[in-house]
Amino acid sequence: MPELPEVEAVARTLRPLVCGHRIRRCRVLHTIAVRPQSAATVRRRFEGRRVENVERFGKYLTLRLDDGCAVLHFKLDGQLVWFDEHRVNGHIDIALHFRHGTLGFVDRRHFGRVLWFRAAEEVPGIRGLGPDPLSRDFTLDYLRSLLTKSRRPVKLLLMDQTRIAGLGNIYASESLWRARIGPRRLSHRVRPEEARRLHKAIVDVLSRALECCLDPAPDFRDPGWWFQGLERILGVYDLEGKPCRRCGTRIRRIQQAGRSSYYCPTCQR
Repeated sequence: MPELPEVEAVARTLRPLVCGHRIRRCRVLHTIAVRPQSAATVRRRFEGRRVENVERFGKYLTLRLDDGCAVLHFKLDGQLVWFDEHRVNGHIDIALHFRHGTLGFVDRRHFGRVLWFRAAEEVPGIRGLGPDPLSRDFTLDYLRSLLTKSRRPVKLLLMDQTRIAGLGNIYASESLWRARIGPRRLSHRVRPEEARRLHKAIVDVLSRALECCLDPAPDFRDPGWWFQGLERILGVYDLEGKPCRRCGTRIRRIQQAGRSSYYCPTCQR
């Protein structure tokens, strides 16, 4: 699932491509992508509107229009493709036609959504987001307060979008590994010095992942593009049975709230 670094890289790459341009036509090829709204509503709201900005809120991507905004959530496998012509090829759920080309939203598993709202703040998922971990609002004091007040396992707390926006399964696992904190540790039992390490780890992991996502930048013209090089910076995620880079102990995987958590049983306590 695209998390903060991936969505931010998409936003930065898409911004110069569509900002200032008007959506001449909107085609909804698979109506499931706009549910619970109707295809007619989405077409009517998008067509003729000029894109004023591309923004990210947590894992959400928004195209701010001169009237309302398009809100995209990629869920597990959603992505964007670009065609220099108005004729599109392959599986496309929604096509936004501009004068200079066509932007397509693709999600073969049909979990992702493209919806219209008057403003991003009207989206329930955006309205309830916690601080962005790459913003000034995500301070050490905020994280310490968050940990102190919670009795939940720290991994689950980090993934709660109402507490920290954009941090998902991959980078929560990586941040805990860097901070040497076990994913099952109860949040209120994280010591002050560990909280300092965790805060630094979260910011560093996300910043490094964003650098990887931008080098190379997303290539919307390649239908097969995906982010490359992230595996080079991962210490535990999806590495079950592989040796820990710090101590050599084999990485373990456990289930937490239906999601896989990866950790080193020696380094992380």
